[in-house]
Amino acid sequence: MAFAYAMVMMMKRKSLIAMLGALSVLVAMTPAAQAGNRRDEQDAARRAMLDGQVMPFSLIKRRVDAAVGDATYLGSEFHPSSNRYRLKYVKNGKVVWVDADGRTGDITGWAR
Repeated sequence: MAFAYAMVMMMKRKSLIAMLGALSVLVAMTPAAQAGNRRDEQDAARRAMLDGQVMPFSLIKRRVDAAVGDATYLGSEFHPSSNRYRLKYVKNGKVVWVDADGRTGDITGWAR
């Protein structure tokens, strides 16, 4: 009887280890998938800039930085379908999103 109990416990342990292993693989793959999406976004922005469809990001960021004042820049997103950038800042403890037209560098919207 003790042997049967030990076998069942060992099987449960192996199942648990296998399940944890599979879960860790899924968790490890998530950042890689996000990194791939980010890389695609960067490639699209670069292609658009090289094709003359958008201004260099550094010029756009400089214009938006001047408009938001002393806010801290956190990051950006590029939307290739509309050639628009969305820049993320923190100001006075609040997140501020600023949309800019990639062709002109003009600010097209603000969101808090």
